[in-house]
Amino acid sequence: MVVGAFPIAKLLYLGVRQMSKPLANRIKAGARRSEFFKNYVCLPPAQFYHWIEMRTKMRIMGFRGSTIKPLNEDAAAELGAELLGEAIIFLVGGGCMVLEYSRQAANARRKEEELNETITGLQTNIAELTLTTETLDAQLREMNRQLLSFPVPTKK
Repeated sequence: MVVGAFPIAKLLYLGVRQMSKPLANRIKAGARRSEFFKNYVCLPPAQFYHWIEMRTKMRIMGFRGSTIKPLNEDAAAELGAELLGEAIIFLVGGGCMVLEYSRQAANARRKEEELNETITGLQTNIAELTLTTETLDAQLREMNRQLLSFPVPTKK
């Protein structure tokens, strides 16, 4: 029984993606505890996201020009941590996709190079066979010429 090659690379990518969720959760927990991380990494994107979201909702409902209150610090920290976690998962998934694409491209390039080498070898063989055929054709013509140059015996 022949078993196909097990796609180790795909298994590794899947493992990395599965590990990214607990990693993102740990980073989110650290972001909630650290004041620096909370103030400079979590809060600005969360407030910006809240502002864009509320502005879009207000425009859809027809309220133009109304002011949008910023989120309180705890809610913004929670939203920022969630955004950070999702961004990490997204980046890990995107990185896996890029690695898989580059691996597939390298495999395709290697196969194409092998095919080109095979084609070049076949073309060389065809050229050698053509030369051999021409040489044999020339020898055959020479033999025919020599045979025709002998006198034909006559019957007496």
